Amino acid sequence: MIGTWVSIIPPLIAIVMVLLTKRVLLSLGSGIVAAALLVSSFSPLETVKSIWTGMTASFWSEGALNTYNIFIMIFILLLGILTAFVSLSGGSRAFAEWAIRRIKTKRGAKLLTVFIGIIIFVDDYFNSLAVGQIARPITDQHRISRAKLAYFIDSTSAPICVISPISSWGAFLIGQLALIFGTSAAITYSPLSAFLMMAPMNFYVIATLSMVFFFAWTNIDFFAMKKHEDRAEQTGELFDPEKDIPGQLKEDFPVHSYGRVRDLIAPIVALVIFTLGMMVWTGYRAGGSASIWSILENTDVPLSLVTGGIVGTVLAGSLYIAQMKQNETASFSLIGKAIVSGLKAMLPAVLILIFAWGLTDLIDVLETGLYLSGVVEKSSIPVHFLPLIMFILAGLMAFSTGTSWGSFGILLPIAGTIMINAEPELLLPALSAVLAGAVFGDHCSPISDTTILSSTGAGSNHMDHVATQLPYALIAAIISCIGYLTLGLTGSIWVGLVVVVVIMALLFTIIVSKKNKTEYKVKSFIE
Repeated sequence: MIGTWVSIIPPLIAIVMVLLTKRVLLSLGSGIVAAALLVSSFSPLETVKSIWTGMTASFWSEGALNTYNIFIMIFILLLGILTAFVSLSGGSRAFAEWAIRRIKTKRGAKLLTVFIGIIIFVDDYFNSLAVGQIARPITDQHRISRAKLAYFIDSTSAPICVISPISSWGAFLIGQLALIFGTSAAITYSPLSAFLMMAPMNFYVIATLSMVFFFAWTNIDFFAMKKHEDRAEQTGELFDPEKDIPGQLKEDFPVHSYGRVRDLIAPIVALVIFTLGMMVWTGYRAGGSASIWSILENTDVPLSLVTGGIVGTVLAGSLYIAQMKQNETASFSLIGKAIVSGLKAMLPAVLILIFAWGLTDLIDVLETGLYLSGVVEKSSIPVHFLPLIMFILAGLMAFSTGTSWGSFGILLPIAGTIMINAEPELLLPALSAVLAGAVFGDHCSPISDTTILSSTGAGSNHMDHVATQLPYALIAAIISCIGYLTLGLTGSIWVGLVVVVVIMALLFTIIVSKKNKTEYKVKSFIE
């Protein structure tokens, strides 16, 4: 059964289950059970042992603690606690009040929202929650529709996290790359350096962020988004009053006026600085060279992330404790409540991580990727089309499940092993296409947690957010498909990237030109 067509059954079960049930943990768990049955030749006792081995691989591997994976999970949990402390201290509210006094134009309000979305890159949940709280008072003041705000939040959360190594997404993906590269002695680069090299190959992120800046700078919108923006500008109604609109994010902590801008900024800055500092230190200590590439090749990413996470979280908690002398609502009991709340918020992400790693471990034993790569080599499908196919497949899966991480866990190992054996030169583009496709599908999905958090944080009707963002996401996806097709056919990453950039530039030029012509005709008619 190992290395044969039967080995594709577990990942196929996981994919079909994801599409049918939209429950990622159940689907990954079904794949794990199926894989364990095949590995053990249907022996009940051996099946239980195989399941146990797969599920504990995240904690114990090769006779020792799997500190790599453990540190990544700890980092994700720390992000949840940090987020809770920032909310508890009132840092987000203080920053919003500070910004309202300084942002004077509609363009400035939109650009501030985009820049905040990019700066808060440590986690997509944190991004959606923080940006929504910070930007809503500012965008409301300048008559920017809630649907537009939700679009900015959603399009600067996952797209930034998926290319940032200092994020929960980056930690997860670097861990996945480590597993994939560990199966091949031919891979000469580290998981971190590979992750950094994949950033310019993520055409969907490039197209999406380009569109975000374009729509923030200009006063141009299309389709359903234009209706929302016109209504907000002309009537002051920021949303359709006839539809259900979520209120402020549910606040479990007392509201007070003792928060300061530093309560939000300082913990995030500390997290970034200490993480980067530890990456440099561990890379230099292991490699013995001050070369940036030597440092990146040898740095201990999980340890660096945990160190930065601890410092940021402790600082966020300390800033709240410092309020206790004057803040009558502050108490040590709320600190415990914040810690529990933060852990609960990140627990689903950690569980997906554990299940994905477990399925990856068993798929590796079954040699599923080797079998699929052999099928690809013998099939009539040109290998150069695989980046495009991976992008589309990941998009469909993430759209159906509402999650990117489940798609990563299933498709990355398969795509990696196929390309290592069939076309190593296209390994990183194919893996990057999976990341891009998953983010695209997540963007379009109405059941995506990030989509739901974005609409809630913005105070927008959820389906209004989905309907207004979908056309923009589809445009970025079509351009990405052209880029991946070009990359596959030419074998050049830079040719594919140039094609994407040129198409985006032409699109923006045409849009602005048509807008100017329309305005000229209207002006001439009035005169």
